[in-house]
Amino acid sequence: MKIKAKPESGHYLYAITDAVELPAYGNIGINGAAVYLVSQGSVAAVVSDITEKRIRPERKNLAAHNIVVKRLMDETTVLPVAFGTISDSTKALLNILKENRRTFAEQLDRVRGKVEMGLRVNLDVPNIFEYMVNHHQELADLRDEVIGKQRGPSQTDKIEMGRLFDHLLTQDREQHTEAVMRVLGSHCADIKQNPPREEKEVMHLACLVDRDAQKDFEDGVFEAAKRFDNNFSFDFNGPWAPHHFVNVALQA
Repeated sequence: MKIKAKPESGHYLYAITDAVELPAYGNIGINGAAVYLVSQGSVAAVVSDITEKRIRPERKNLAAHNIVVKRLMDETTVLPVAFGTISDSTKALLNILKENRRTFAEQLDRVRGKVEMGLRVNLDVPNIFEYMVNHHQELADLRDEVIGKQRGPSQTDKIEMGRLFDHLLTQDREQHTEAVMRVLGSHCADIKQNPPREEKEVMHLACLVDRDAQKDFEDGVFEAAKRFDNNFSFDFNGPWAPHHFVNVALQA
C-alpha cells in the first residue's frame, strides 16, 4: 500500500516588523492557522504555515490577511506584505530577511508611529460634461460650434471636443489637488497621489499621519473642504497600514 506523503508547509507572509515579542494571536491566519514570527537579526516576518503554493483572493482569505495586519498595527510598526505572498521554506524566508534587513529596518523607522489615511474627492454632479461646459467657456464655445453645424458633428469634431474636455479635466484635477495638499501638508508626514479611478474622481490621496494626530488630520480635511463648493464631496478613511509608503517587493 502506498502512503501519500504529507505536503511540506511553506510560510504565508502578512507583514515585516521589528523582531520583538508579540502577544499570542491564536489561529486567526489564512485557513485558521496560527500566526507567529520568523526573525532574522532586528527584523522579522509575521507568518502562518500553509501547504498551498498559491492562495485565492477569496473574501475569507482577504479578511484573514487584513485581520492579522490590523491586529499587528495595534501592537507595533508594520511593513504590510502584498496578499498572496508565500515562501516555500524557512531557509528561503530567512535569506530574504537577511538580504533586505537594512532596507526593512530603514522603512520601519520611516513609518514608525504612523498610520495611513486615505482621502478621496469626487465631483458630486449628475453630468460631468455639462458641469465642465458651465465652468469653462472655451469648452462651451466649442460645444455650441459643433452642435450648430447643419450636418451635425463629425467624428473629428467629437474627438476634438473629447480632447479639450480631458485636457480641462486634468488641469482642474491638478489645481484642486495642489490646493488640498497645501492645506494638508502641515497635517501629514507625507502625501502620495494615486491616479483617479473614475471620471468624477478629482483626487485620491494617501496620507502618512502620526498615529496620535488623526484628529488633526481630520481637521485638515474639513479645512480643505471649506475651500470648495457643494459640487465636491470629501471622503476620508483609515487608519490603515502604510501600504503606499513602503516597498516590500519580495520574491518569495
